[in-house]
Amino acid sequence: MWMLRSTMAAFECLGSPSEAGRVSSTTETTAEKWKRHIIRQLKLRDRSQKIMFQDVILSYVKLLERSHQKALIAQGILGSVARHPLQPCKDSFSSVISQDANAVRVLRKTSGDLAYQVVELQQAIRIKDSVLDEQHARMCEVKRRLGAVEAEFLSLQARVEEVREGNCTLKREYDSLLERHHVMDQTYRVEKVRGSELLEDMIQSKRLAAANMNSKNEKRVRAREASLQKELETATKKELDIDVGFGSGVPTKPASPKSRSPENSERFHRRLFRSASATSPRILDSIKELFEKKRRGNTVSSLEEDIYAPVGICVAARVPAKALHFLDAHELGINAVRFSSSSNLLATGGTDRVIKLWDVTAGMLYNRGSLDGSNEGITSIEFDPTGTKILAASYDKSALYWSLDDCAPKFTLTGHSRKVTAAKFKCSLRQVVTGSADRTVKVWDLQRAACIQTIDVLSYCSDVVCSEYFIISGHYDRKIRFWDSRAASCTQEVPLQGKVTSLDICPDHRQLLSCSRDESLQVVDLRMSNSRRTYRADGFKCGCDSTKAIFSPDGNYLAAGSADGAVYIWNVNSGNLETCLPGMHSSSVNALSWSASGQYVVSVDKSRRAVLWSDF
Repeated sequence: MWMLRSTMAAFECLGSPSEAGRVSSTTETTAEKWKRHIIRQLKLRDRSQKIMFQDVILSYVKLLERSHQKALIAQGILGSVARHPLQPCKDSFSSVISQDANAVRVLRKTSGDLAYQVVELQQAIRIKDSVLDEQHARMCEVKRRLGAVEAEFLSLQARVEEVREGNCTLKREYDSLLERHHVMDQTYRVEKVRGSELLEDMIQSKRLAAANMNSKNEKRVRAREASLQKELETATKKELDIDVGFGSGVPTKPASPKSRSPENSERFHRRLFRSASATSPRILDSIKELFEKKRRGNTVSSLEEDIYAPVGICVAARVPAKALHFLDAHELGINAVRFSSSSNLLATGGTDRVIKLWDVTAGMLYNRGSLDGSNEGITSIEFDPTGTKILAASYDKSALYWSLDDCAPKFTLTGHSRKVTAAKFKCSLRQVVTGSADRTVKVWDLQRAACIQTIDVLSYCSDVVCSEYFIISGHYDRKIRFWDSRAASCTQEVPLQGKVTSLDICPDHRQLLSCSRDESLQVVDLRMSNSRRTYRADGFKCGCDSTKAIFSPDGNYLAAGSADGAVYIWNVNSGNLETCLPGMHSSSVNALSWSASGQYVVSVDKSRRAVLWSDF
């Protein structure tokens, strides 16, 4: 009903027809449109709200109808009483009273039912109100969540746009880098071709120079031979009357040619030739010089000498006790160090691609010069027994050979496909052995500077030692392998507990020392390969995959550097740690060398420091 009232109020607000007639036709049309729009909206609201309160309205209408009936009944009773106020008829009064009593009973019953229905309807209204409140709260929560989701959606959209812009930027950068890569790759290919051409030109020029020098040497030899031949012919044509009497020491007068017998004449001619040879030392010197030059002049890259210089024997090595001298020997880390056989010359090599030479005098290291020629870092150094030649392995997949009187290498041994980790002289000095990370060991002929044998060693080779016919190699697969170089076959394998980082052989060639990444040193008796001894110490740790361990020159001690910068020395016979020398290195010790005299030990580390140790 309140809906109807609101509708009527709206009609009243719209105005009466008489008032509408006073407005102009345009205004009337607009008002009519507004009225129709308002009526439609009211009807729509009435329908939407009437659905929720339809039961209440129907119950209310029924109550109104019943109350109206009760009112009519009451009016009828009162009317009948009013019409007969003084009627003495007792029957009429009783009948009216009975009718009224019945009506009252009916009214009471109807009103009780209606009150009960009203209570029920009120309870249903409260329930629906609570449901509506709950739905309204849920709707508010849903709206709030919808707002949060919309805000998150907007932020995600903004993030997507940022990611798209970033992807576009990265795509542009990638395209530019790809273009630069193509340009640089093309430049690299051009430079590589150019480098190969330059290398070919250099090799060709070297060949021409070698051929020219060989031809000159041959011409000198032929000229010298012709001159010597002339001198010999001249000497044989001379006749010298020299006859020495034996016993009295007084020269006797030779007999005249006419009085000589044929036998005496033949003896006389033999004596003449012997006397001429004995009295012409210049001719003998010329002949000797000729053959020496001829032997040395055959090839440009041949060895000048193939003899061993006398090497002193160390009776007892000194165990170092203190540092005599230390210095930063290189610009970068040092990987290798080696004493010459004379014990007064030291060589160090590192990642700065240079080998430096040091004179060891009065417990000090004095720079003597450097040897250049390597394109990358040096991994190992080896002196020949004469102390005048140096062989070094390099990261540039080659080994280099120097003579100390020239800072440039005499020749370079190339052929490995990865870095060369070790290079050692064989006993004859005409051959060297190299080990590489490409899982091969190569044997080289120094006369021709060429590889004469390649052995596939099955694993990364970290170090090698060799004799005339046997090669021993250490590997990253935790094995030491023995090879017969004549047949290129493996004769024996010795398993270890860790990667092999270095090998060294005792001066008497009876024991083999290995250092491995299981923080231990092992000595293998080469006469009985199953006989092995392990050397460990508290604090000793192998610092890298190329840590070197060495024998002392008398074979009684072992020395190795640790990752903590200390130098550890063990007694071979007792197996005990002899001494530990800490404090001089701030980084891992890579390599050591013990002088042939047994007096000095030099250690080098990753931080370019070299330390000279001794016991005085």
